[in-house]
Amino acid sequence: MYAFFRKKSMADLLAHGQNKELNRTLNLMDLILLGVGCVIGTGIFVITGVIAAESAGPGISLSFIVAGIACALAAFCYAEFSSSIPISGSVYTYTYATLGEFIAFLIGWDLMLEYVIALAAVAAGWSGYFQSLISGFGLHIPAALSSAPGSGQNGIVNLPAMIIILLITALVSKGVKESTRFNNIIVFLKIGIVLLFIFAGMNYVKPENWTPFLPFGIEGVITSAATVFFAYIGFDVIANASEEVKRPQRNMPIGIVASLAICTVLYVAVSLVLTGMVPYTQLNVADPVSFALKFVGQDSLAGIISVGAIVGITTVLLALLYAQIRLTYAMSRDGLLPKVFANVHPKFKTPFKNTWITGFIAAAIAGFVDLTTLAHLVNMGTLAAFTLISIAVIVLRKKQPDLKASFRVPFVPVLPAVSALLCIYLATSLPGITWISFVIWIVLGAIVYLSYSRKHSHLNK
Repeated sequence: MYAFFRKKSMADLLAHGQNKELNRTLNLMDLILLGVGCVIGTGIFVITGVIAAESAGPGISLSFIVAGIACALAAFCYAEFSSSIPISGSVYTYTYATLGEFIAFLIGWDLMLEYVIALAAVAAGWSGYFQSLISGFGLHIPAALSSAPGSGQNGIVNLPAMIIILLITALVSKGVKESTRFNNIIVFLKIGIVLLFIFAGMNYVKPENWTPFLPFGIEGVITSAATVFFAYIGFDVIANASEEVKRPQRNMPIGIVASLAICTVLYVAVSLVLTGMVPYTQLNVADPVSFALKFVGQDSLAGIISVGAIVGITTVLLALLYAQIRLTYAMSRDGLLPKVFANVHPKFKTPFKNTWITGFIAAAIAGFVDLTTLAHLVNMGTLAAFTLISIAVIVLRKKQPDLKASFRVPFVPVLPAVSALLCIYLATSLPGITWISFVIWIVLGAIVYLSYSRKHSHLNK
């Protein structure tokens, strides 16, 4: 039983932060834009319309606020951990230091699925926008090559989704600074596109479209909050960058909180303008932002928004792939996954083989799997991670009261406890099939831990 609860010492964790395998090249702006690059994408350009039409109505703006509050509470916990333990691995690493190896492995296993499924789901969204864009030039990709089997479109493979994942994989494999330089340029462009929609769309808002504001009741708002939760995965991505950040004790907390604040304001503004421009019942489309501009006769602006959406979603793919690789790198370095995931390329200073293995797996899922059901697992995974980090910060304060941190969560244990309970409450509103799928994945993880990870763990030596 000891193996289940053995913990990694703070000395060992901090020693990883002193190694030179990964280059510390990211500054505060890189960090904020990495988070914004991941958060502002599919959530704004794809999911807002569907959720407004099916479960929230104009009240989707409240759903983003509820999800933002829950994320803010968890973000404080992330900020304390990342400033005191600036190591790759995010919640996995923090849990390893506080709650023990078995729970750490399971949350890492959970996040592995979360990131890969999110990566594949976002690639499918990118494919949809790309096909919509080229159709405007009279170009069409055959349905057999542009949709996954089981999607109801007689598809064989979603080729555009696979290709974009492999292109992003090639970029990420070459180095973190190269990746973030590309990300920063695109994020500034993406924020400009979002602001363009907000200010242009404000002129076409009809207040009567906001009535009724809560057509599905408060239950619809809460259910929608749980559904949009995956959109806020960005600051977990920031936490995974800890080992490659300059002055992590200062920059990590600021990067996490700043990216969350920027994204919440943009989400709420876009959802209010969107539902004010178009009756919510008509927003069940794959490209709601472009659709809204076409609805009011702004076809040229809609074309610009479509290009911006394609570019913007690309940075989400980059951030998700980056986070997945740093997570499996950390788990492999601890012996819980095969050594190949921790091999660092001598020239590029990246987990090169890990990057390509992850890229091929995600591309295969995006190309051949219909993601409608699997997408809910992303929300469950995020809520599980946020629940655990909230509990872990309480344990950290009790077990390591003297640990230095540049940011400390206020009102411990009350605020982290509220954070955990709110995440659990939101998780209860997810569909039953999501819970069943989640439990099956966790059971598989327990089998992997018992048969491989427990014996190969470096703490076992």
